[in-house]
Amino acid sequence: MKFTSKELTPYLSARHYFGSEQRRHRERAKLSLVQLADIVNFSKSTLARVEPAELMPPPELPAALDAAFGTEEYFHGLYELAKREAHPDQYRRYMDFEAQAVVIEQYGGQVVPGLLQTRTYAHTFLSRQEYLSAEQVEQRVNARMSRQERQRSDAPPFRWAIIDEALLRRELDDETAMYEQLASLLEQVDTPHCKIQVVPFRLGLHALMGGALTLLTLPDGSTMAYEEGIEAGHLYEAPDMVNKRRRQYEVLRANALSLTESADLIRKAMEDHRPCDTPRLT
Repeated sequence: MKFTSKELTPYLSARHYFGSEQRRHRERAKLSLVQLADIVNFSKSTLARVEPAELMPPPELPAALDAAFGTEEYFHGLYELAKREAHPDQYRRYMDFEAQAVVIEQYGGQVVPGLLQTRTYAHTFLSRQEYLSAEQVEQRVNARMSRQERQRSDAPPFRWAIIDEALLRRELDDETAMYEQLASLLEQVDTPHCKIQVVPFRLGLHALMGGALTLLTLPDGSTMAYEEGIEAGHLYEAPDMVNKRRRQYEVLRANALSLTESADLIRKAMEDHRPCDTPRLT
């Protein structure tokens, strides 16, 4: 099958510009992807995905391109810009990565991570977003539930979640909804495909408590990090940026409660949220 170069959009982002400049310099040097791959010691498929910005350039590639084309630190500078920017379609890319991931590690400080939410909890949380219509809330709930289907497949990803005690104590309008959410977490604390740890209040401040974090490990061993705030998220693919967040996650995992202790704390929280029947007036 003949290889067809994909159309480029160089001015969409620094990453797109990096890829388009790789192709421009390659074509100016009259090199095919195979020939350039031999020179820079990267696979043809990697270079083919870098050019249309489907793949973040590997950290060793900029120096190899600068050496190949005699461009001093030109590609190095483009890479430094690209690895720090928010990708234009980063959430779609995150969803693509999540669907492929063999390991999913998450931290949730104030809200149960989406892959662990029950339908009622998700609906209650999304209903608090005033800019969403009732129809949009339902659509997002359905989308969130569909993301969980892979967990019930024959080959589910391995999941590890670290959640804050504050999340267990937060009240919902519907006591039954919170009780059922906690019961769902308890069922998943220690299973062959899922582990959940709780960060207790007594641990105090820690590096990740300002937001939410997800680490995705793909079949080829590469890892992506997705950091989420109140209204925006950032997808990190550059190894140095991912490794920084990996270290923060590992430190938190080491200081969180054990699986058994986490289960005990979730049970105690369930007692606080246990629905009570209100006596009927006669």
